[in-house]
Amino acid sequence: MKDWDWTIARLRAAIVAKEVKAADICDHFLKRISTLAPELNAFTAVFEETARARAEEIDRQPDTWRDQPLLGVPVAVKDVICTRGTHTTGASRILSRFRPPYDATVVKRLQDAGAVIVGKTNCDEFAMGSSTEHSAYGPTHNPWSVAHTPGGSSGGSAAAVSARLCPASVASDTGGSIRQPAAFCGVVGLKPTYGRVSRYGLLAFASSLDQIGPMTLTVADAATVFQVIAGNDPFDATSVSLEVPDAQSIFPGEIAGLRIGVPRPVLEGLNNDEVRQAFDTALEILVERGAILVDVQLPHIEYAVPVYYLVAPAEASSNLARYDGVRYGLRAASNHDQADLQTMYKRTRDEGFGPEVKRRIMLGTYALSAGYYDAYYLKAQRIRSLIKKDYEYAFETVEAIAMPTTPEPAFRIGEHIDDPLAMYLGDIFTVSANLTGLPALSVPAGFTSTRLPLGLQLMGRPFDEVTLLKIAEVYERESPWWREQPFKQMP
Repeated sequence: MKDWDWTIARLRAAIVAKEVKAADICDHFLKRISTLAPELNAFTAVFEETARARAEEIDRQPDTWRDQPLLGVPVAVKDVICTRGTHTTGASRILSRFRPPYDATVVKRLQDAGAVIVGKTNCDEFAMGSSTEHSAYGPTHNPWSVAHTPGGSSGGSAAAVSARLCPASVASDTGGSIRQPAAFCGVVGLKPTYGRVSRYGLLAFASSLDQIGPMTLTVADAATVFQVIAGNDPFDATSVSLEVPDAQSIFPGEIAGLRIGVPRPVLEGLNNDEVRQAFDTALEILVERGAILVDVQLPHIEYAVPVYYLVAPAEASSNLARYDGVRYGLRAASNHDQADLQTMYKRTRDEGFGPEVKRRIMLGTYALSAGYYDAYYLKAQRIRSLIKKDYEYAFETVEAIAMPTTPEPAFRIGEHIDDPLAMYLGDIFTVSANLTGLPALSVPAGFTSTRLPLGLQLMGRPFDEVTLLKIAEVYERESPWWREQPFKQMP
């Protein structure tokens, strides 16, 4: 087991061939999680008993599960996605005792595909953050350098896959929360088109922006998980009724003649030389494989960050109003000063929410308030429409658009904690995919001189995840960065 690449494809093939038992694989990863827990803090809960029981069930009935695409594969779930009867907290004190009575649709589909759910991964509280420092469970550390953040909000998911604590994780992406940590930790992260994957069972942050997607070691593995979780769901009114393409059929693919857009004016403000060099090298590799680079214009993308940080907090303010201490979750302890309902509301939300969540609720409430709605929220939505039109125009001439995933590599824990604006500006390349609903993918694109991972981002036309996966897989074949392992090798 020591010499395996630990991809979904390799694990599944070994189980089907009866080279190893699902229970042995499960035990291996559970041991790995336990060993690295103090250094990484990637999980908020580990489901040892249920995971082992599930793996043993698969071993007892191998023929029943033989055709399942995730047969016996350990998968982690971000702690904003509901798992029935078990820990689901959004990394927040306000939901510390919440146990949902149902599984999210993506969790059910993972289980139906033969996956073994091993636990819930750490994240920024209610997925609000870019560093996984805003968690009631403490920060997650980057496997490549524990002094650095793994990104966010899905930092626990990215760190878990990167450190080989599990071959795959499913996470949420509201403004880059899959792609940015994927880049910081050197893994593949896919944000599907809005409506492609059901959001039923996802703790809502910003309902018009949130999307669930996979994080894996390889592009082929991302395609496998994507195909499992995608598809129409009657429990999600925003879920589209489109056939899910056979993503695996494109491998190995070719990209000769495929046009890739490069928004060079957007890159003019990129100040990190190593990020720029990695991006330029990635473009050279794609051209060598036959891709055609086309300059595209995205004139309104400079407004993407301010638009996002008006729309997302406004929707968060509305969505998080349900956490009031009445229906479920934390309720502030009663005392002689707590004489009325309003006081209980205030105390509960003050004790239950962390500082970043409070900041965004206040920003959103302000933007929606009387006298400011037209000036802020409504104007932001109008500019959002212009950004979407920019991409529509660009995609008339190209099949994909390439950018760096992030403007800098992973930063040190604590470096931006007191400077939220610096943290927000790090989303410059990722938020437009959420504002427009377009699919986007981050694939490993090398390392800095200090061995911190970097990422290449690809954006595509609506519901054309297959093209992104094809381009990324071709690039991955020429630059197999995923084979590199961080500070801890397999035990």
